Amino acid sequence: MLNAHVNENCIGCGLCASLCPSVFTLLDEGVAGAKDQIAPEEEPMAEEAAESCPVDAIELDRT
Repeated sequence: MLNAHVNENCIGCGLCASLCPSVFTLLDEGVAGAKDQIAPEEEPMAEEAAESCPVDAIELDRT
């Protein structure tokens, strides 16, 4: 299973949320958040969002 985490580099641009809204969302604090576990069908979109992040704030890892 793939897990996602948004680190402190996040600038809240919203690109991840627009590319993969089922995993990423913008929080009230002005930065992005991610659900912990990503369903297999969401993985390609989550990986695209991570690769597209302008500040490399998205960390993906397999458990």
